[in-house]
Amino acid sequence: MANMSNVQGGCLCGDVRFETTSSPDSVGICHCLDCRKHHGALFYAAAIFKHDDVKITGETNHYKGRHFCPNCGSSVFAKTGDETEVHLGAFDQPNQFVPTYELWCARREEWLPPFVTTKQFEKEPKDKG
Repeated sequence: MANMSNVQGGCLCGDVRFETTSSPDSVGICHCLDCRKHHGALFYAAAIFKHDDVKITGETNHYKGRHFCPNCGSSVFAKTGDETEVHLGAFDQPNQFVPTYELWCARREEWLPPFVTTKQFEKEPKDKG
């Protein structure tokens, strides 16, 4: 697990960087169609922080709150409400955080193996905590 003294990451080319010294409010996986299409992957995994807990440097472009590097195209984070969802794949080191829930399991690929999560939801719950 992450040492919360300083966790960093960024895009492929390094123009967009982020860091935090806080623990995420939650860590989850989403199988919804929007996440699948945005990432071009079967699911999306993110650590979710309060906006003020993540320092972001570099310019990004965005589509409906999903921020990406305009130079290399890497999807790095999303902003919704008062949260910043940092993509687990954008952290510099692997194994920083472990998801505790999965959303939109109604769209989950049947052949995927079970993940080590504590909760699964058919769609989006009101409270993921």
